[in-house]
Amino acid sequence: MAQRTKVVVTRQLIDEAQRLLDTNTDLEIVQWHSSNPCDRSWLLEHAKGATGVLVMLSDKVDEELLQAAGAQLKVIASFSVGTDHVDREALKKRNIRLGYTPTCLTDAVADLTVMLILMAQRRAGESMGKVLAGEWPQMPWHPLLMTGPQISRSTVGFLGFGRIGQATLKRLLPFGISRAIYLTSKPGEPVQEDHFGIIKEAAIPIEPAKNWEQLASESDIVVVGCALTPSTKHLVSTEFFSKMKKRAVIVNIARGPIIDTNALVEALAQEKIFGAGLDVIENEPNISADHPLLKQPRCVLVPHIGSATIETREQMATESVKNLLAGLKDEAMVNEVEL
Repeated sequence: MAQRTKVVVTRQLIDEAQRLLDTNTDLEIVQWHSSNPCDRSWLLEHAKGATGVLVMLSDKVDEELLQAAGAQLKVIASFSVGTDHVDREALKKRNIRLGYTPTCLTDAVADLTVMLILMAQRRAGESMGKVLAGEWPQMPWHPLLMTGPQISRSTVGFLGFGRIGQATLKRLLPFGISRAIYLTSKPGEPVQEDHFGIIKEAAIPIEPAKNWEQLASESDIVVVGCALTPSTKHLVSTEFFSKMKKRAVIVNIARGPIIDTNALVEALAQEKIFGAGLDVIENEPNISADHPLLKQPRCVLVPHIGSATIETREQMATESVKNLLAGLKDEAMVNEVEL
């Protein structure tokens, strides 16, 4: 009897994806059957002899794991759009393929981005906090009560302008924004892909920024949507905030460390900017109730829920399994990282 191919899966999957995986009876499936992250020791132990591993964003794929798995390892399938938890160079050195799910969550994250923009501008977190604290009766109405900047006629700056950024812009156009500028890894150059046909067809200017200084100083709304790399870590820090408008808001739906948290706290406390809406933050999820950012009333922080729609998570799970199976069979993945 032929030996079955071993794969390791680090989480219980959504039903449809689990069924797709389980129908492959030629596989020896070793799985962590829980919705909670697997123990690192469990992963290192069971990775031995595996040909494929399906991981979550919380699972670090590094030299230690690859050495534990062995030379037969062919594919890593990551249930994520980000891959900063994966040592790409280590995979490339071993000719191990990497699958990921970048196109599944575009709509979900773009929807959340618009929500965070509106919440930051309209002081939603601060307002809800006062209601929950029973303070509404002590808030007599006056003309400037809980006022904030309006989204219409705004200039929106995109730090990173890929699929999610463009989907966000598509949603913002009906709000009557006046202009969009963007900065990519090639400052001053137009993006190569117009994913939704809006860049050429929109009735407003959509232009590349020459540098981050221009984007910071001219934007009423800054949307952080770039990849986390050594060059983008803390790209948004004290100097960036000093160039922003006092009525501007910043939204981060990318990765927490792109924004220097201490600098953001200072910018909000000193009213250098109007507000912030964050789906991600440095050191997440280890954010306790006494975190300094949570003391800033004009900061809205949600716990990394950008992709948290039922439809998106089902699609991500299924695509992850398809990428895993394709890697085992030397076939084309749905989405593969070019290493």
